[in-house]
Amino acid sequence: IMSRKHNHLKGAEVSCCVKYFLFGFNILFWLLGAAFLGIGLWAWAEKGVLSNLSSITDLGGFDPVWLFIVVGGVMFILGFAGCIGALRENTFLLKFFSVFLGLIFFLELTAGILAFVFKDWIKDQLNFFINNNVKAYRDDIDLQNLIDFAQEYWSCCGAHGSDDWNLNIYFNCTELNPSRERCGVPFSCCIKDPAEDVINTQCGYDVRLQGKYIYTKGCVGQFEKWLQDNLIIVAGIFVGIALLQIFGICLAQNLVSDVKAVKANW
Repeated sequence: IMSRKHNHLKGAEVSCCVKYFLFGFNILFWLLGAAFLGIGLWAWAEKGVLSNLSSITDLGGFDPVWLFIVVGGVMFILGFAGCIGALRENTFLLKFFSVFLGLIFFLELTAGILAFVFKDWIKDQLNFFINNNVKAYRDDIDLQNLIDFAQEYWSCCGAHGSDDWNLNIYFNCTELNPSRERCGVPFSCCIKDPAEDVINTQCGYDVRLQGKYIYTKGCVGQFEKWLQDNLIIVAGIFVGIALLQIFGICLAQNLVSDVKAVKANW
């Protein structure tokens, strides 16, 4: 009888391969999340947001630091739960990891389906989002850098064209505007001269009055064209992320089953 009982106990064991692979996978995830959070908090500290938390709501546009804070926070929590859950064989943390990851996967899938079904609505929201940030261009240095990068990368200006910069108090063409940048655009709207080594940050002054060389296409259209041209790469990235999430959920559930099987034989 003792021999049979010993064999039965020997049959149920936690897979070391699954356990330490999940631990290693999540410790990288955890450290990456901590790095993202650290960058976000450092950026806020540099802008004085941490010393005056009410300023978070003052910005009219989108603060890119939020992206680091939210993504870093989610990765940190998920990585911690998966890492400690795998190492300590804690079924509660492993289940939390699985459910949380499953919820993110479901939200991503839902967002993808809705974006495909309601293309026009998404396009309108993107247009609204860009114009809203055009208004707040000078309010935040990170937002300013993000807009400049987008306009340079996609060779565009404004949401639908350079006249969208009339929405900004510094660039609008009204006669009452005392700004030196009146009837201009940011330097990122200028078509670059290959002969120039140094960026001319004043190249956008008065360009809408003089008709100088600037990008005429809007960023909404250019982004849409970029998506179509790189559809396979974008789809591949999303599928890859989805497979990683499913793989993580399967590993965690496998480990939970092993732990439960071992406990059932105690």
